[in-house]
Amino acid sequence: MGEVWLGILLVVVLFALLGSGVWVAFSLFGVGLVAMELFTSSPVGRVLATSVWGASNSWALAALPLFIWMGEILFRSRLSEDLFGGLAPWMGRMPGRLMHVNILGCSIFAAVSGSSAATAATIGRMSLPELTRRGYDETMSIGTLAGSGTLGLLIPPSIILIVYGVAIEESIARLFVAGILPGLVLVVLFMGYVALWSTLHPERTPPRDPAVPLRQRIWQSRRLIPVVLLIVGVIGSIYVGIASPTDAAAVGVFLALLLSWLSGTLTRKSFADGLMGATRTSCMIAFILAGASFLTSAMGFTGIPRMLAEWIATQGLSTYGLLAALTVFFVVLGCFLDGISLVVLTTAVILPVVEAAGIDRIWFGIYLVVVVEMSQITPPVGFNLFVLQGLTGRNILQVAKAALPFFCILVLGVVLLVAFPQLALWLPDLMAQMQN
Repeated sequence: MGEVWLGILLVVVLFALLGSGVWVAFSLFGVGLVAMELFTSSPVGRVLATSVWGASNSWALAALPLFIWMGEILFRSRLSEDLFGGLAPWMGRMPGRLMHVNILGCSIFAAVSGSSAATAATIGRMSLPELTRRGYDETMSIGTLAGSGTLGLLIPPSIILIVYGVAIEESIARLFVAGILPGLVLVVLFMGYVALWSTLHPERTPPRDPAVPLRQRIWQSRRLIPVVLLIVGVIGSIYVGIASPTDAAAVGVFLALLLSWLSGTLTRKSFADGLMGATRTSCMIAFILAGASFLTSAMGFTGIPRMLAEWIATQGLSTYGLLAALTVFFVVLGCFLDGISLVVLTTAVILPVVEAAGIDRIWFGIYLVVVVEMSQITPPVGFNLFVLQGLTGRNILQVAKAALPFFCILVLGVVLLVAFPQLALWLPDLMAQMQN
């Protein structure tokens, strides 16, 4: 019973620190110190130094700042304009027409960015004014961007999958490959919903543009060639096993700089801004990981993860019941924490429970990312909602209402992932067979 009260006390301390505005990393360090000082006799300084060094001295972590830098470079390039110009001619005859450009544009940019916020901001900055000018329904335009913007968390290279892989010491390459099929399934679900909605509400969709000849559409598609080559260079090299995620990230940075230079957007200012933006974000994530590593060590000394695993085991929950409870838990917690903080904060405690239930760690990582995607468009602290609020000038409730159908589609995505786990496991298994 003492462990229960200890767990409650530490949760209260954590939320008190977070609620008072203390940085997430400092909050994690603070909770770890309280646990170590009050409830163990272990040397706090030695555990702190060892855990922080272990979290920082990781070769897998080297891919993180490189992928973030690649996204920062492309964020300042003309990539979004080229995506819109290359995709729009092919969408004109589909139900929903140019609203599909939001979904496909976000899915393609997600494959070279790795950031949900950067994906939503980059595509939205260009597409929303154009869709509004052409008379598309504003609520649906915002909703497609809110939902598909979350794909930046799942479609590789995903920053949050790198963080998860480092936290549990799992292959980042396998996690990347595992995210491809679930990401494509979500793209199909989003586009299917838009097509159905447009068919049921034809009066809220502008008339079709004049038909574009096939030759002209193919000519316009040449603008997609650079980004396709970038995706193939980064993801393809990982998939076929000729490059590690860190090597592929370095290639991605080089190709992104080359693409930005060829498009005329690489200047001394854009280079410096991208480098500093990547540095700030990388340091923030690395600091959070160090705090989470120390908290993980502290939790091990207090015995809370073992106690929690034993308690859940006594509840007799089925695998589906456990996943349903975890889904609600993560979505609620995601209303108050960003995705990366959520992953590093909960992994140490939840993973022993998940493994005891016989759930695959790779599959659980993909499931966790999809649930975190849901939290990104859940009020009051859904980060993508704030991004879109800044882009549109609408209040947060209007943006949340527009995002609600796509939240429900993400719930459907979780259901499909649970019902068909091979969606996340087939490609990693295939990659392992090819390498053997």
